[in-house]
Amino acid sequence: MHTLLRNCLTINLDNGNTEMIDLLIKEGKIARVSQTIIDIPEDCEIMDINERYVLPGFIDCHTHLGIIEESTGKIGIDNNETSDSVTPHIRAIDAINTRDIAFNDAIKAGVTTVMITPGSNNAVGGLVAVIKTAGSIIDQMIVRSPAGLKIALGENPITTYGVNNKCPVTRMGTTALVRELFMKTEDYMEEKKNGKLTKRDIRLEAVIPLLKGEISLRAHAHRADDIVTAVRIAEEFKIEKLVIEHGTEADLVADYLVERKIPIAFGPMLTPRSKMELKNRGYGTILKLTKAGVKVSLISDHPYNAIEQIRTIAALSVAEGLSEHQALKCLTINPAELLECHQRVGLLHVGMDADMIVLTGKPFDLNSMVKLTIINGNVVYRK
Repeated sequence: MHTLLRNCLTINLDNGNTEMIDLLIKEGKIARVSQTIIDIPEDCEIMDINERYVLPGFIDCHTHLGIIEESTGKIGIDNNETSDSVTPHIRAIDAINTRDIAFNDAIKAGVTTVMITPGSNNAVGGLVAVIKTAGSIIDQMIVRSPAGLKIALGENPITTYGVNNKCPVTRMGTTALVRELFMKTEDYMEEKKNGKLTKRDIRLEAVIPLLKGEISLRAHAHRADDIVTAVRIAEEFKIEKLVIEHGTEADLVADYLVERKIPIAFGPMLTPRSKMELKNRGYGTILKLTKAGVKVSLISDHPYNAIEQIRTIAALSVAEGLSEHQALKCLTINPAELLECHQRVGLLHVGMDADMIVLTGKPFDLNSMVKLTIINGNVVYRK
């Protein structure tokens, strides 16, 4: 079965130009992209888009979707395993409730792929997952799992454990816990390599993919000094892939990040400055980072910003001076690359997953609405 989307207005993410295209979908993938597709397969459903904007599905690369559930209260909050400050073996997929009503909100807002991460109360929080937003069985929704190991620097671990005089009490304590874990894992890997391992360790097994370069280090860091600490840790242990989560003061060390090709999952923005680390929060930071050459993705950090607000955040960034082209990249190909899923999602290219949205107007006109959301070639929302 094929589906042909005719007369699609889109934005070329390579150059920012607006183009008119036809899109042919086959078996959940984009089979053809052309100005006009003439030789239409016999089993083809034709949908005339009537020159509306068709874009890659939005990607939110930092959420707690389904592990901080909406409308359930305390029993639905599963993001922090605070029985211990170092929990690398905790996996986000083991707590995601796919029936969280926020999944419907995501689909209606055109968000087709998300990263779901444990919280930031622990020095080491656990393993993150990348999933599609449509489905009911989490194992059938996974794009990558694990996709990274979450650590948290700054206020959160200190205010969770230090107030009870438990480690970490200081930033030094937090970093020491991370170092200790990574050193133990290095020793464990050496024992494994030499055939001297007598007993498996679930915590250290979880860190091996990171030290082997198979997944990324996802470092919660707002303040500039915490961002630099994350870089220091990564370089110390020869960790190849680092993503700074939040990066409120990342503009203060932008050149340092550019030199090391370290991207930022930036946000959340639609929150008050509820703690010291958010003092310098502002939309101008996004503009400074992109101008400096830092790869930026915009995040909701759902539920701290509701996931349906992700396009609003981008629109407000455009109002601050960010180009619409750059803003669109911050919601599509940039997060796809941060999640190492860019071979599947983030672009309307042949061979990619058929994840796309149809808008009633321009992407960052907030009067525009999502008319259609398609995931893996299936229409999952129609207005």
